Amino acid sequence: MDKFLIIIFLIIFSYSSFTEEETKMDHSHKGHVHGALIDGTTLDVDPERYKKFLTNLENCQIAVVSVIGMVCDFCAQGIEKTFEKDKAVKKIDVDLNKGKVLIAYSNDKSIEYSEIEQKILSNGQNATGLKVININ
Repeated sequence: MDKFLIIIFLIIFSYSSFTEEETKMDHSHKGHVHGALIDGTTLDVDPERYKKFLTNLENCQIAVVSVIGMVCDFCAQGIEKTFEKDKAVKKIDVDLNKGKVLIAYSNDKSIEYSEIEQKILSNGQNATGLKVININ
């Protein structure tokens, strides 16, 4: 029993000795390692990417979500899959370089920041802001 407790203590101690930044940078998904952590706190978007996103969209509302913690394609794919399950979502685009998620919703959807925040959090990232734009 004493050996078991010592082993548990060593595991906990060795894990807690990593700084938060080291843990983020060393964390990897199968087949790749994360890149730099993007601070997506501002609501600016890539204008060309936004213009492309709007192609063939009308009568909808766009949620521009700022996100911290998206560092790889695996993160982006997880967010896309989560939102694609929502029938009110017409289109989604995740911009890792800017830390933004663009979500086109049907006009009858009531966009709730807390709902978006929870979906982002369920994928391991943090939503930090929301801007809604109506497209008519």
